[in-house]
Amino acid sequence: MTYKLNKKVEELFFERFKDFNPIQKIAIPEILNGNNTLIVAPTGSGKTEAAILPVFSKILELKEKGVENQLLGIYISPLRALNRDLLDRIKWWCDNLGITVAVRHGDTEEKERARLSKKPVEFLITTPETFQILFLGKRLREQLKTVKYVIIDELHELLNEKRGIQLSLGLERLVNYAGEFQRIAISATIGDLDEAAKFIFGYRNYKIAYWYAEKKYHIEVYYPEIGEEDLKLSRKYNWNPKIAWSLRKIKEILDKHKSVIIFVNTREMAELLSSRFKVWLPEYKIEIHHSSLSREVRERNEKLFKEGKIKAIIATSSLELGIDIGYVDAVIQYNSPRQVTRLIQRIGRAGHRLHEVSIGYIITTDIDDYAESLAIKKFALEK
Repeated sequence: MTYKLNKKVEELFFERFKDFNPIQKIAIPEILNGNNTLIVAPTGSGKTEAAILPVFSKILELKEKGVENQLLGIYISPLRALNRDLLDRIKWWCDNLGITVAVRHGDTEEKERARLSKKPVEFLITTPETFQILFLGKRLREQLKTVKYVIIDELHELLNEKRGIQLSLGLERLVNYAGEFQRIAISATIGDLDEAAKFIFGYRNYKIAYWYAEKKYHIEVYYPEIGEEDLKLSRKYNWNPKIAWSLRKIKEILDKHKSVIIFVNTREMAELLSSRFKVWLPEYKIEIHHSSLSREVRERNEKLFKEGKIKAIIATSSLELGIDIGYVDAVIQYNSPRQVTRLIQRIGRAGHRLHEVSIGYIITTDIDDYAESLAIKKFALEK
């Protein structure tokens, strides 16, 4: 299929890829035609490129007409860590296309914020919360008047949540400054597509670019079978035998794989699990990742994991999305994930490529958690 992408964009694309994939063939023409578009496809299917390439193509066309040093596109994603990854990923495209780009969120230093307020970039990556802050400063409000394209990533993370409602209101507020702009939303897992589209597009016309290949998952659910080794460990450290069993089971899984993300449901559990491993196996290379840690610690641990210098990383939802931390062999979910979509999202981080099997383990210590996890596994494999 032939696209009317800017020649520079198309040439750069074929330097990296052999051809456009199915979701790109569906989404790119819709965006080039100026349609508000919801892109829905599996993890690792190239949705980001499907959204940004036609937008970059349009930005280049404006630049060729003499439009310079104006904020033209905004990319909104739910996590600061995902913003950092996106900056690295998108910066390659922008640098080669001559489009200025920056990231602004809660971790952005004051010096950089001041620079961005004085001199706008053409493409800004931010979070829903920082997007609201852009309306407060006089210079920033002035920059918003030139926005023509807004991309919202991981839409399912924002649906039916306060921050999603705030974002929806913020987008309507942006209309007051910029006039109508083109909206593009991206998601991997959404139930009611039209309902999700209406949430972000409102009364406006829209198109849905949908493609879903069959993704294979291998999920195992465990409940404690206490043995003598677990009793010895529990007596040594004064732990509940079920906790001793779960730690030993996690180590058993880690020993079978090269790199593993251990997902927990709270920051407190991440800290607790990490401290128990440090007490039991201080030589074992495991770090943690959650939103309360400083930016420096989060970035350091992401880098260590990506470089293979640590065996595993214990994380909350801060690593649930598409942050580039390298290849992941398997995912462990500690206690019930509570939701089918959350389990799919988390286990999907392992075997990230489309045609690979995503391997996941659910470790439970409570009988109700065990029963719930079995039910969630069943629904996940049926989706």
